[in-house]
Amino acid sequence: MEKKYFFFDIDGTLTDRTTGKVVKSALETLKKLEAEGHFVAIATGRAHYKAQKFIKANGFKNMVCNGGNGIVINNNFVENIPLNREGCIKIIRQAESLGYGWCVALDDTKDVYMKDDLFLQQAGKRKEPTRYIIDDSVIIEKIPQFLKVYLSIPAEEEEKLTTKELVGHLRFEPEYLMFQPDNKRGGILKMMEHLHADPKHVVVFGDDYNDMDMFCKDWMSIAMGNGCQELKEMADYVTDTNINDGIKKACKYFKWIN
Repeated sequence: MEKKYFFFDIDGTLTDRTTGKVVKSALETLKKLEAEGHFVAIATGRAHYKAQKFIKANGFKNMVCNGGNGIVINNNFVENIPLNREGCIKIIRQAESLGYGWCVALDDTKDVYMKDDLFLQQAGKRKEPTRYIIDDSVIIEKIPQFLKVYLSIPAEEEEKLTTKELVGHLRFEPEYLMFQPDNKRGGILKMMEHLHADPKHVVVFGDDYNDMDMFCKDWMSIAMGNGCQELKEMADYVTDTNINDGIKKACKYFKWIN
């Protein structure tokens, strides 16, 4: 059997969104894929420190994390590329001039740094577990690297931020804009380079808008039945919903497992 390299999104693909736990048939299928000699990895936008807890809890060893900028192979943290530094500085300075607060993640932890509490006043606390460190001596131009940037700019005012295209960004909450890597495809390609493997043997599974980047013509893309319509239209194959054994059914259909 030809060896395949599988990359699975977490939320809504491997996990049941109502419970946050991996669907039992999905976990069993991933173990069977490995037993058949295939390579299995997670592909997630989560920061490494958060995603690491997930893979350890479920017995995985490989992942593309931090939106594609982080790579873990056989439990070894190979790299974690920061955001474009100059772009981040320009974005933060414009946000300040517009009267918006900010906080920044500088390392692979739940800590974020800010010079005042303006972000918290305008956007409130993030839903993710976060430790807020206020330091009025922070000088943005002296920060060596940025892993994530958060701006308390509401969705309806986002167009004011003309520098936002300098760095990849996403919005999951109406109260703030998040600058973080959105390049799962690039992370997968780097992973394949490290493994000295041909990208044509890659198979990706996803369900939502943030998976669109890794749904491309370079390899096979499978959308979950519970996924967004736009992703399904990009997919080579649409399987059943994740909680209705969609991953297992797809792998059996293509005879990757018995």
